[in-house]
Amino acid sequence: MVDRLRLWTIDINIMKIGVALSGGGARGVVHLGALAALEEKGIKPTIISGVSSGAIIGALYAYGMKPQEILDTLVKTKIFRYLRPAWSKFGFLNIQKLMAIYKLYLPVQRFEDLPMKLYISAADIREGKTVFFTEGDLVKAILASSCMPVLFAPIEIDNKLMVDGGIINNLPVEPLVGEVDLIIGVHANPTNTQYNISSIKSMIERTFHLAIGMNVRDRVKYCDIFIEPPALCDYSIFEISKAKEIYQIGYEYTLRVIEESKPLLERKGILVP
Repeated sequence: MVDRLRLWTIDINIMKIGVALSGGGARGVVHLGALAALEEKGIKPTIISGVSSGAIIGALYAYGMKPQEILDTLVKTKIFRYLRPAWSKFGFLNIQKLMAIYKLYLPVQRFEDLPMKLYISAADIREGKTVFFTEGDLVKAILASSCMPVLFAPIEIDNKLMVDGGIINNLPVEPLVGEVDLIIGVHANPTNTQYNISSIKSMIERTFHLAIGMNVRDRVKYCDIFIEPPALCDYSIFEISKAKEIYQIGYEYTLRVIEESKPLLERKGILVP
């Protein structure tokens, strides 16, 4: 038993664990509950790859904030009040208005200054491809990654127009493949087959869900563990007021997934209580 425990201690210290965090608007708070559960069970990520709301949470986590601390920050800031009309031909709102608040709560301005490796993805709207950022201006990459087309004016980076990376790739596992020993995917947009379309807003939300859901399925196969709480179907991507409930859903569901994944984790050399 002692030898087995010693072997586990050695393995867990050198094992690289990558976590891919999807977009999902307010539903993205589920990532915080998932991260809290993983930490509680001794499964500490070493690399984060995030898109859209997953990029925001991934950056704060990579900076060193604990999941509960990030939750408190998101609830306190009421992030949507910082949006103002852009008067742009490309979008109704100017996401750059959020730059000040990101800089306030994320003092680190460059990827290179983060204590944890982080990848953030956005979509090049002209070329129609995913672009991964892992160096340079951190806040600008976050803004680009969460810049939903039409709603927000695009972010220009290196002469490219960048928008929400989730429209092309809402589970950015690619940077983790071959770089880590264990890949965990957390997806905040399960498909609700009983979705009620009753307004233009609900039609837009449904269209968004279906579009991004299609690009996730092919990427699940790269995940050793995939976390997608079905209960999220009951929440809108705009319901930031339900952040604490969504956090708890992520926490409890992830604990169940970890329990079910114990045989796989043991094969990887990870023993969880």
